[in-house]
Amino acid sequence: MTATADLSHHIIQAEGRRRLYSIAIVVITAAVIFAGYGQANSMNSGGFLNGLTKFFDYPSEIVVEAWEARTAFLGLMYKFTPALIETLNIAAVATILGGVMGMIFAFLGSGNLDIWPRAVPIARRTMDILRAFPELIIALFLIFVLGTSPVPAMIAVAFHTTGALGKQFSEVNENIDRKAIEGLEACGANWFQRMKFAVLPQVLPNYLSYFMLRFEINVRASAILGFVGAGGIGAELRRTIGWGQGSGDETAALFVLLILSIFVIDQTSSYLRRRLIQKNSD
Repeated sequence: MTATADLSHHIIQAEGRRRLYSIAIVVITAAVIFAGYGQANSMNSGGFLNGLTKFFDYPSEIVVEAWEARTAFLGLMYKFTPALIETLNIAAVATILGGVMGMIFAFLGSGNLDIWPRAVPIARRTMDILRAFPELIIALFLIFVLGTSPVPAMIAVAFHTTGALGKQFSEVNENIDRKAIEGLEACGANWFQRMKFAVLPQVLPNYLSYFMLRFEINVRASAILGFVGAGGIGAELRRTIGWGQGSGDETAALFVLLILSIFVIDQTSSYLRRRLIQKNSD
């Protein structure tokens, strides 16, 4: 009983010290944040709190100007449709290339798929490197080398997509049920047959879901890269936002096009995934 009481006492003391340390860390962190805020705000000519009162001024101007141009709003959306198509093309090509390469790296980086063991860490570290560089940095470098065009944006997005989808696909691979693989192996099936008939039916629904989600992300990334000379809808946004007051209707039309494209991609992803799951269950 004495040993149990002493153990309980030590546990209570340790728990109290842990809470004390946690509180101290929170207090120190909060003090550093507030001190940094005070320093940054003193260096800001306008002042952070003063700027908050004007936070909604520009968005409200966009809404007002879009409402005033409501009769011509559909015409504006039609006008910017080619720019949206260019952005979607950049994102689609980059996602397809990145998805194919990501699938290859995913199979090489999954230790439960009877891959050559030395290839697993190499593939995983390669995917880490591919994910480490933001699309914007890669695009700026490629634009400097190749010039301003959609090609640098496509390569930059595909580069990052390979690492991101490869990581997600490999995690899907590692969660499969190996019983189907072992059964086919016992029947004398080769590696490609085991992957085709035992692995792909299990992973394809999740592959498709991640692929379409990445397509959504790449549409936004491609639009952002348009600000640095990659073309597409981002270049139009840069122009309309740069003009400021008087171009809010065009900015609103571009935003609506982006939102509609993401909505369509999401609904298409849900439909295709349901069809694929239903086909596999049949």
